[in-house]
Amino acid sequence: MLDVQGALIYAMVITSAADEKIRASEFNLIGHVVQYLPVFKDFDKARLPRVAEDCLSLLDQEDGLDAAIGLIKAALPQNLRETAYALSCEVAAADRKVDQSELRLLEMMRHELDVERLTAAAIEKGVSAKYAIASSHD
Repeated sequence: MLDVQGALIYAMVITSAADEKIRASEFNLIGHVVQYLPVFKDFDKARLPRVAEDCLSLLDQEDGLDAAIGLIKAALPQNLRETAYALSCEVAAADRKVDQSELRLLEMMRHELDVERLTAAAIEKGVSAKYAIASSHD
């Protein structure tokens, strides 16, 4: 069974792996999140690589994605399921483009983690605003 912090890390790792490429920008974001978010205050940061490797190993197994999401759901209370969804959205947006595989995963996570549609929309809008870049004016 995962602990709360492990479940949040799993959520970020499966999002990063959704397109079968874990980008440096995504992994750097995961490290930053673990370093600075209050929910990780008591987490041994040296565990991060091992937890990420365990998640990736699970994903390599048949039905690994479903198993990983099940572990995440079992480890998290409802309010932290919303946090898991928000962190997944952040990882998906880290490289400033979200592809179809990431969108499908986010939809799956929203349903499996019982994140309400309006809550998910608010989270997505906040992440979109956070990762927006300035456009040049004509």
